[in-house]
Amino acid sequence: MPDTIVLPQANALTARDIDPSLDLEAEIARLRRERNAIILAHYYQDGEIQDLADFVGDSLDLSRKAAATDADVIVFCGVRFMGEVAKILSPDKLVLIPDADAGCSLEDSCKPEPFRAFREAHPDHIAVTYINCSAEVKALSDVIVTSSNAETIIRQLPADRPILFAPDRHLGAFMRRKTGREMTLWPGSCIIHEQFSERELVKLKTQYPAAKIAAHPECPEPILVHADHVGSTRAILDYVLSSPADEFIIATEKHIIHQMEKAAPGKRFIPAPGADGSCDCARCPFMALNTMEKIYLALKNDAPRVEMPEELRIAAKAPLTRMLEMSVSIGRRDAA
Repeated sequence: MPDTIVLPQANALTARDIDPSLDLEAEIARLRRERNAIILAHYYQDGEIQDLADFVGDSLDLSRKAAATDADVIVFCGVRFMGEVAKILSPDKLVLIPDADAGCSLEDSCKPEPFRAFREAHPDHIAVTYINCSAEVKALSDVIVTSSNAETIIRQLPADRPILFAPDRHLGAFMRRKTGREMTLWPGSCIIHEQFSERELVKLKTQYPAAKIAAHPECPEPILVHADHVGSTRAILDYVLSSPADEFIIATEKHIIHQMEKAAPGKRFIPAPGADGSCDCARCPFMALNTMEKIYLALKNDAPRVEMPEELRIAAKAPLTRMLEMSVSIGRRDAA
């Protein structure tokens, strides 16, 4: 467990203590009012949690919204690194996450010490790091990027400096193709986007020839070459809502379809398939760890919560601040 996560105490309330007849939604609403709490839900959360949340969006966008409110407590329904970003930007707020085990395969692929060695082996490189990483890795980076602002930021970096891009090799390769910049890529990937099958995607496209394909840049290149639109989760949502098309194949975590169906009930959204032709691969097992029961318990127990030494917070905030300063030309600062 990361040092930034404080677990519930031994005598804390557990799921076994919850009365089965308890109206969880009503109790969460009561606790939210009493604690002056705000509930944030990433697009990849279950629809029930999205509907409960005060704000639904991408990770950085949610943290910025929380920082701008007068809430005393932030409940971040996403994964650990998102809770860390919220704490980095809102150090005086209590930041809770429903499940301490809700990690991220990209974060897990890039531990601080190997990343430090990676940097030391390339001393002349600029370390551009995707936001899907730990606070410790952020603190070792020069600038953080999201899937929506990576191109804009990379194009602003000195042309005579090579780049280290971590931890997503697919997003890094996509940026290398778009910008023409020399990059050394960390070999990480998202377990969800990695599982999409080009063969099955082509077969699905023959079934729905009019469907537009929208893909997240964490997908491997064989998926992206078939896409009509490549972008962050927010950009994909904007694309399908503004497009005149009525059918879309969505190559990212399938729970974003909940927002699409709410906003455009007359359109059809089809999850991109995995190697066996199913869409089960498009469900993030880490995001799925968060439940209504765990949101309730977090508010009751004040844990799991995110805490970090001020020295780490300040060091991790520096490349995030740099990103925000370099992103002013983007109309919306979306996250991964």
